This record gives sequence, C-alpha cells and structure tokens, in this order.
Amino acid sequence: MVFLLQMPSHGQSRVPPLWTLAAILAALAVGTAACPPDCICDNLHGVVTCIRRRLTDIPITIPQATKELDIRGNNIDTIATGAFLPIPYLTHLNLQKCNINHLREGAFRGLGRLISLNLGFNNVELIYQETFDGLYSLEQLILNNNKIEEIKPGAFSQLGFLNFLNLEQNFLVYLPPLLFQGLQQIKYMRLSKNMINYMADEAFAGLWTLKRLNLDSNELQYLPSEALSRLTTVVRLDLSRNPMTSLGEESLRMGSLKHLTMDDTFLQDLAATAFVHCPVLSMINLRNSQLQVIEPPVGLEALRMINLTGSPIQCNCFMRPFREWMNNYTRPRAQVFCSDPGPYHGERLDSLRLVHLRCDLRPSDIEEQEEEEVNPANRPNQDGRPCPDHCDCKHELRHSSCEGKRLRKIPKGFPPDSHLLDMRYNEFHSVPRGSFPDMKQLVSLHLQNCGIHDVHAGAFRGLKELIYLYLSFNEMTSLQPEIFEGLPDLTYLYLDHNKLSSIPKGTFRLLPHLFALHLEHNPIPQLTEENMEGAEKLRWLHLTGDNLTYISPTALQPMAQLQKLFLDHNKLTAVPAAALMTMSSLEELKLSGNPIRQIDSGAFLPMAGSLQHLWLNDMGWRRGISDGAFEGVSAGLQSLYLGNNRLSYIPSLDNFRNLHTIDLLHNPWDCDCPLLHLRRWLESSNLKVRAVCNLPRNVTGVSVKAAPFKNCKGSPPEKTQDTPKKTKAGRTGVARKTIKRLKPKRSYNSAKRSGRTQAQ
Repeated sequence: MVFLLQMPSHGQSRVPPLWTLAAILAALAVGTAACPPDCICDNLHGVVTCIRRRLTDIPITIPQATKELDIRGNNIDTIATGAFLPIPYLTHLNLQKCNINHLREGAFRGLGRLISLNLGFNNVELIYQETFDGLYSLEQLILNNNKIEEIKPGAFSQLGFLNFLNLEQNFLVYLPPLLFQGLQQIKYMRLSKNMINYMADEAFAGLWTLKRLNLDSNELQYLPSEALSRLTTVVRLDLSRNPMTSLGEESLRMGSLKHLTMDDTFLQDLAATAFVHCPVLSMINLRNSQLQVIEPPVGLEALRMINLTGSPIQCNCFMRPFREWMNNYTRPRAQVFCSDPGPYHGERLDSLRLVHLRCDLRPSDIEEQEEEEVNPANRPNQDGRPCPDHCDCKHELRHSSCEGKRLRKIPKGFPPDSHLLDMRYNEFHSVPRGSFPDMKQLVSLHLQNCGIHDVHAGAFRGLKELIYLYLSFNEMTSLQPEIFEGLPDLTYLYLDHNKLSSIPKGTFRLLPHLFALHLEHNPIPQLTEENMEGAEKLRWLHLTGDNLTYISPTALQPMAQLQKLFLDHNKLTAVPAAALMTMSSLEELKLSGNPIRQIDSGAFLPMAGSLQHLWLNDMGWRRGISDGAFEGVSAGLQSLYLGNNRLSYIPSLDNFRNLHTIDLLHNPWDCDCPLLHLRRWLESSNLKVRAVCNLPRNVTGVSVKAAPFKNCKGSPPEKTQDTPKKTKAGRTGVARKTIKRLKPKRSYNSAKRSGRTQAQ
C-alpha cells in the first residue's frame, strides 16, 4: 500500500500533526497485515475475497480489521466452534456453495457485529441450539437450498435484530411450537419449497413484527388456521402450490392481511365466509385452482381484486350470485374466465349477462349420466396426455386428483410420474390388492373420507417412494401387517377417525421408517407392548380422543426415541408414570382433557433433560399439583399449559428458567400467603400471563400480579406514586400533614388501578 504525503508549502511547518501520524501508522498496520495466499485483500475497505480457491478450512491469516469476507465456492465440510474469533469486526460473511455439512455449536461466536450471513446452497442438515450463538447484531440470515431437517428449539433466541430469514428449499416437515422464539424484529420469512405438512398451533408464537411470510410449495393438506392466527401483523401471505382442497368458514383469521396468494392449489371448495376475519384484505390470487363455482365473498369491504384465471369456472346458474356481486361495485373486482359451457369458453364472466347464466342440467345429473356409461375410456387431459376418466392430472406439478367424484372403484391409468394422488371423498369401500400399479414415484396418497371398510393385503404394493399415506375418516375396524406390504419408505401414516378398537401384534413391522403415526379418535380402550411392536423408529404418536383407560408399563418400550406423545382427551385417571419411565427423549407430552386428579412428585422425572412442552389443561383439578410435580423438568420446560382447571395453588415456578409460554387462565386462584411466590414470579418475569384471583372476596377478579397479599411475611409494599419523599430537614410535622392531605388521592389512584386490572 502506498501513501502520498503532500509536502508543506513555504512557511508551513514540516512536522505533520500528531493525528496525521497516528492515522498513517494505523493504515500501515492494516496494510501490512498478512493476507491468505489464496485470497485478495482490500485492506483500505476491509474486504477479503476467497472465491473458488478450493479452500478446505477458514483461512487463519485474515486481517483482523476485515469487515467483509466472501468465501463462496470452496469445499469446507465443517465450520468449527469459534472459527471466526480472530476477525471480530466482520459485518458481512458469505459462505455460499462451500459444501458445508456441519455447523458446530458456537460456530460464529465472537461475531457480535455481523449484519449479514449467507449460508445458502450447502448441505447443512441440523441447526443446533447454539449454532448462531453470539450473532447479536445479525439482520439477514440466508439458509436456502440446504438439507435442513431439524432446527433445535432456541436456535434463533439470540437473533433479536434479525429482520430477514430465508429457509427456502430445505427438508423441513414439521414446525414445532416456539420454533422462531427470539426473532423480535423479524419482517420477512421464507419457508418456500420445503416438505412442511404440519405445524404446531404455537409455531409462529411471538413474531409480533412479521410482515411477509412465504409458505408456498410445501405439503400443506389443510390450512393451518390456528398457527396463522398468531400472525397478527402479517400483510402478505403466499400459500401457492400446496395440495389444499378447501377453505372452510372463518378459516383465515389474520387482521392485518392485505395480499393472499394461493395459486396452483387443488382448491375446490371456498366458503363465502372464509376471509370474514381479514377486514383489510385487498387482493386474492386463486389462479389455476380447481374451483368450478365460487360464492360471493362476505366481509371483504377492502377487496380490490380477486384473480381466478386458469380455474375451470362453470358459467352457469350457480355463478349468478357471484356475477350479481360483481355488478354491485363500480370498479372491476374479479378476473374470471369461463371454462364451460362450450359457447362461453374463454369469455370473461363480467362480459356475460345474468340471462346467459342458466342451468339446463344440474351438475349432479351430469355426473350420474357419466357414471352410467358402460365402458368409460381414459380420456386425454387438457394438455393431451392420458388421465383417468373423471380425474384431473396436472403434469407440470405431478399432481393427480379425482376428489369428490363419487367413484366406486379406484381408477387406473394415472401418469406414472405422479408425486401426489388425491382420491378423497369417493365411495370405494375397499382397496384391492395392487390398486396403484406403475406409480413408483408416488410420494403422497390421499384416501380420506372414502367409506373404506377393508384394505386388502398388498393394496399399496409397488409404492416404494411413498412417504405420506392418508386413510383418515373411514370405516376401518381392523388392521393387518400385510396391508402395508411394499411401503419401505412410508414416514407419515394417518389412521385417525376410523373405528379401530385394537391394534394387532406386529401391525407396523413392515414400516421400518415410520416417523409419525396418527391414531387419534379411534375406540381403542388400552395400549400394550404388542400394539406398537415394529414401531421402533417412531418419533410422534397421536392417540388423542381414543377412550384410553389403561396404558401398560411396557406399552411404550418399543419406542425409546419417541419425541411427541399426545394422550389428550382420553379417560386416564392417573399419569401413566410407569409407561413413561423409558421416555428419555420425549419433548412434547399432552395429557389435557383426562380425568386425572393428582400429579405426584417426580411424575415427569424420566423426561428430565428432554421435556420442553407440557399440556395439563382442561382436567378439572382442584389442588392436584404436589410441590415436587415438576422435579427434574422445570429447568428445561419452554411451555406449560394449566388453563381451565380448578387450581387455587401452584408450586413455585422459580426453577422455570427457559419458560416462554405459560397458561394459567380460568383457575380460581386463592390470592393468600401460600400463593405469594406466584405474584413475585409474575413481577420478575417478562411473560404475558393472565391469572385472576377468586379468593379472598375483596380481590375477586383482580389479577394475581396486582393482588395486595396483605399480612404475608415478605409481602411487597404497596406502591403509590404520591407517597411523599422525606425532606432533608426531616420535618415530620410537615410530612404528616402531607400524608393526610394525599390520602384521598392515593385511594382514588388505587381504585383506578384496580378497575384497570379488572378490565384487563
């Protein structure tokens, strides 16, 4: 680096000022710092570039004052703990396309000034809780095009300034509760092109600043209404290219939503009141849906555009109400083109008069005529490629659907490259052997609400790539292992809402990769070890509403790695402590809605170190929690649900150091001395907790946090903003007069505070 010093003119001093010398020396120090041999260092601007240099490690001779580091296109397998400690002044770090497989805990520790981190296009599979430890100033985190399957809870807890998070094109399937806890300033989040098919109700809890969310190109079969309702500030939501087929009444409750995109879905049913709780919604994109008829939307006074281009709209009498709705507004609000009948094909709906919209035959009559054809042949799809009669095959999406066609037999002739096959709402009654030939690439199969009684052995043979199998809402009364023959990769199995009263031994032995099993709402009275034989790799077990009265001590032994166990709304009278003895990996446990009257000391001790979310609400307790009930698990719990019980007392919560959510609502708390510890904990906690006193009578309806707890040892002093300060002169007489004069005012303020508390 060369420095040009201007020589002083005649009459000026030849000795440069001290500040000039200091600046020159500092610049020389930076300029002479070592630069890695495979990199280019611009020390003047603090930029180091090492693009495509075949590096296998982070260079150790990077100048300490470096602010921007670009290491794209190298071959770095692992980012070790503290890899960037020698360069603490980094503000921008680019690690794209470096074949990174592992990000160790504390990998970026010491980068407290980093603003942007790009880890896109790598091979990262797991994000640890402390992976991003120390990135207190980070504003942009890019993790797209990796292989992320799991993000440990708390991974984002230190990223309080992050405003953009990109997790696009990863392998995420499930979003657990409080996954994004800590993102206090997040504005934009991309979760596109994952495999998300389920998310917890509290998945987005705490994101009070989020404005834009992309969930397009996932596997959402249903709208996650509860999870989305937590997003009270989101303005733009993209749900395109998800295999959703219906939006029911009041299904979307997002008060700030303005733009909704649902292009290229299987949407066939849209309730008129679906968006009634979205008062400022101004634009809805429903392009390329499967809607044939749409009702006039209700409650959308701010709507400016609804786009139905590419949807098979039937311009008949059933579209008259929607056409009349369009006439009621001066500005055009809909882009709707007719698909049928033939004379109107391609015409805009608003170009037709109401008299044109008539029905010569009802749609049901047309369907009956089609079903009575003797030998219905496979007709070509709209693009000319074959597709079974009465079905629709979207070759570009690899999606095929025969939903709601009242078919009595499973048709043949689907495109062999189909990834998703939707057969819901038909009348098959049975699934014969070899029902899905030549569909070796099928990933997701939907057979819900088909009235299925029997599934024959080998019914799914050949579906070697199948991951999701939905058999919910049918009439199945029994299961046999041979049913699941030929499904080596099946991961998610839905058998909920059937009539299964027992699970035979070895039912799941042919499913070596079964990860999640849904058996909720079946009349299963008990669970034994034989029932779950073969499910050794199971992680999620859903047994909600199964009328369970007994779980044997060995019932859960085959599933030693179980992470989620939902036993809510059964008939258990005690915590199945003996069965839980082997559950050392359990993270979520739901016991809500069971008639359990007492939680004994150490009931959850086997899950110490793993349990994070515990549901004990809606159980009707009175004083059913012993002081040692949460022994061993209190330090690790992140959410605890105790609402809607009859609790008047709760043990100390002082050891709950990681708690993010606690529900204490709808309990008759006795705000006397034994509960003083709860008030102290509420005062010291940053959580928003609603807990209301029932006793003593003088504080009924007052929040526990505001209750006085008088005459209790160590009770907090009453705080009044008008209490007089002692004067330096110590004039007690003046002080007494002041106190007497302020007594009525203090009483008024206390009453006002009490009224405000009751209103809250």
